[in-house]
Amino acid sequence: MSRWGMAITTPHRTPVAPPAPPQVTAEPDALTIGRRIRHLRTQRGMTLEELGDAISRAPSQVSMLENGKREPTIARLQAVARALGTSVDDLLSPEAPSRRDALEIELERVQRGPLFSALGVKPVRVGKSLPTDALEAIVSLQAELERLHSERALTPEEARRANTELRADMRAQDNYFPDLEIVARSLLDDVGHTRGPVPQRAAVDIATHLGFSIHYESDLPHSTRAVIDQRHHRVYLPSNGIRGRSDARSALLQALASHVLEHAEPRDYGEFLRQRVEANYLCAALLLPEREAVKHLREAKDARAISIEDLRDAFAVSYETAAHRFTNLATRHLGIGVHFMKVHESGAIHKAYENDGVRFPADALGTVEGQHVCKQWTARVVFDVQDRLSPYYQYTDTPTGTYWCTSRVSDTPDGRFSVSVGVPYAQVKWFLGRQTTARSTSRCPDESCCRQPSRPLADRWDGHALPSARPHASMLAAMPSGAFPGVDTTAVYEFLERHAPDAG
Repeated sequence: MSRWGMAITTPHRTPVAPPAPPQVTAEPDALTIGRRIRHLRTQRGMTLEELGDAISRAPSQVSMLENGKREPTIARLQAVARALGTSVDDLLSPEAPSRRDALEIELERVQRGPLFSALGVKPVRVGKSLPTDALEAIVSLQAELERLHSERALTPEEARRANTELRADMRAQDNYFPDLEIVARSLLDDVGHTRGPVPQRAAVDIATHLGFSIHYESDLPHSTRAVIDQRHHRVYLPSNGIRGRSDARSALLQALASHVLEHAEPRDYGEFLRQRVEANYLCAALLLPEREAVKHLREAKDARAISIEDLRDAFAVSYETAAHRFTNLATRHLGIGVHFMKVHESGAIHKAYENDGVRFPADALGTVEGQHVCKQWTARVVFDVQDRLSPYYQYTDTPTGTYWCTSRVSDTPDGRFSVSVGVPYAQVKWFLGRQTTARSTSRCPDESCCRQPSRPLADRWDGHALPSARPHASMLAAMPSGAFPGVDTTAVYEFLERHAPDAG
């Protein structure tokens, strides 16, 4: 639990050789209880027969109990405790009695698990004749197998599933996270920022309040926007500007957000996505504080003049940040359902959110990211609009209703992207741009809408075209490896070593 009241999940790291003893569980299992019984029996110099006589059970039954092949009843445990001169609580302790026992327990668990069975490997007899170094090697190899198995599971299919689940969770709460709003308000109050847009000075004040100094360097690793040195309480930002962005506050606050929310190495792709969403949300909640942003939007709604451009300009943020923040606040505070899309110039969806009934293109798993938007939608049409200074508005008739959208195109190192915000026709009365005459009709997912070539084109080129696709790396790769996915950990550590105040 962080000091701001956020419940934070702290992921663990998979052990590597030499193996550590297994994690202590909250409740003991039959294997651990059995090992504790065996340990105490041998300490007291008792044989299986002697313990069996003491509890009125055959030695074979005691052996099954010690090997974890039989769940003990409370009455049986009470009898064993009396015979061994100990307590039931001692027998139920979740800790293995020794490191050797911990390794044996781990190997027994492994050999009874689904992965070992799937490999078809003959089980190893776990006994005194098995040397400890061999036991450690086997357990270490198993840990590596588990890691590789987990990594293999992080396929594009797993990424798509995680994206779909996260978007459903966001939709269920209208993309509004009250706990993060409280954290943002608390931080702003702590530095004395009570009203209006957040200037760069206030962002620096937040860093200072959290105990960090800011340093600008020209050699930040290419895979990073900012780096935090938690040992020396430093935040490093690029001295040559934020790559692909003009707002230094955003990179600083996103880095600090991950620190405030106690993010650590994500255990899986779903947690990686959630951490990124949380950091982006907290950053936006700091740049566009809820109280001031809602006041601005309510006044605009009363004037029937809601505008993402005006929200952007009022708080001096990027259009994408303003669009994201609008989706956080629109439903909860204005009663307006909304959808958001960030679309690459190729037509592929990069990010998407909706709670207004619009039907995004999706695959059989319900995945939206990576799917191609209909060419008639605002998010695609805007790429052909010559006027880049004025906002583009359009109505689109779709099979699920008519939607109005406003969209802008931005240039990034990864190509051009459109950022679009849309609402159902019934809600357009609150927005600037509702008078637009631009209108299109989309029949997608009917492929005759825009995905099938015309008959003359098909007749001329069917069987005579052999295109070479340029797949994006994410189509083939699993979750990026490393402690923090997508980041070159070695480059980061080398950078910190160069710039540490105690560097030689």
